[in-house]
Amino acid sequence: MTTLLIENAYLAPVAGPEIPHGYLRIDGDRITALGPMDRLPTLPHAERVDATGCLASPGLVNTHHHLYQWATQGLAQDATLFDWLVTLYPVWAAMDAEVVHGAALAGLAHLALSGCTTSSDHHYLFPHGRGDLLAAEIAAARDVGLRFHPARGSMDRGRSSGGLPPDDVVEPIDRILAATADAVDAHHDPSPSSMLRIAVAPCSPFSVSGELMTEAARLARDKGVRLHTHLAETLDEEEHCLAQFGVRPVAYMERLGWLGPDVWVAHAVHLSDGDIGRLAATGTGVAHCPSSNGRLGAGVARVADLLRGGANVGLGVDGSASSELTTMAGEMRQALLFQRAHSGPDALTARQALELATLGGARNLGREADLGTLEPGKLADVALWRVDGPFTAAVDDPVCALVLGPQPPLARLLVGGRTVVAGGELRTVPHDAAGRAGVAAHRRLLRLAAERR
Repeated sequence: MTTLLIENAYLAPVAGPEIPHGYLRIDGDRITALGPMDRLPTLPHAERVDATGCLASPGLVNTHHHLYQWATQGLAQDATLFDWLVTLYPVWAAMDAEVVHGAALAGLAHLALSGCTTSSDHHYLFPHGRGDLLAAEIAAARDVGLRFHPARGSMDRGRSSGGLPPDDVVEPIDRILAATADAVDAHHDPSPSSMLRIAVAPCSPFSVSGELMTEAARLARDKGVRLHTHLAETLDEEEHCLAQFGVRPVAYMERLGWLGPDVWVAHAVHLSDGDIGRLAATGTGVAHCPSSNGRLGAGVARVADLLRGGANVGLGVDGSASSELTTMAGEMRQALLFQRAHSGPDALTARQALELATLGGARNLGREADLGTLEPGKLADVALWRVDGPFTAAVDDPVCALVLGPQPPLARLLVGGRTVVAGGELRTVPHDAAGRAGVAAHRRLLRLAAERR
């Protein structure tokens, strides 16, 4: 077991007081100690990292994404969510495993370069006969070296059944349930140090039948995995639920057994006070995606109200086709600015934004025992941000420099004590090759879509 000492850093543990001049000790894949530099242990054989001028934070946790959408960035630029989906469903229907792998490699590499150590992904579209799309993105995550929580998504409610997607991009319920069970059995690792966990994730109230929602929840709970879906993202969704089910989205989810401590939902923009109360009372988590909500004109989620009400909130970058090159570090800033623009300058602090991106995300994924803070016993997922540059050094508060300003340079990113980024460059996959894989995925998908039409 190797020992690593990070020295002379400003420590922002998220849990516990900040340490302006501190050290972090890592043994194997776990943090074993931290404290002020005047209490640094004598460890002559340890590997040392001089983090002078750096802020050390927990690695950021992304709790909502659609990695395949890297291949369709920049399309339907001025559309609402429903119009955007209708435009892109036929393009996505042409994707294959090669597209998904290239898009995921670029997307996960980009996340790593923005301080992210753990990412979920909601993949809900599986064109028949196009290869193993879930395995393709899992392979990309393994290459980049991030902890990965892919959510096996699904849609079974096409236009002929009152849903939004065209019928040729949905799956029959029996195939969905069998494939989801197979994905959990093949890939889910429940161990505390797990690099890979699977969730069950029917897409949304307007693309999934009530039967699938109910059966998916039963499957997930039988197998002991978490549940994820989109919820209350737009007023169109609210109107759809009222017209077809007679209730608002949160009440509809509760009717189907989809509120609880094993569930986290994406967006939750359009909530009543009662909705917030139900999410908090049931322990249902929220993945807040401010950039995507802004890009699609969906609105501003009531994050400050959710937090005051006792609900857990994490952050997500959402699909790259609805937020383009959004970074996890950037989403902290967006979350803070959106809340303040909506509710005043005291609506969200820089430290609360950091907590959303770390501990809030870990709670959403059910991993708060091992991730989300810098504490002895936690996994050594650590981001070192260089805040002593010629411009960032003018900000005395390192957490303010990280959250309120543009992303500082990433000096190092550790996942389980392993270096994934150093000096702003990937160390697990060739830096430029990862970006080129995303470009190739984009070009291949557009070609496949044109051929399909």
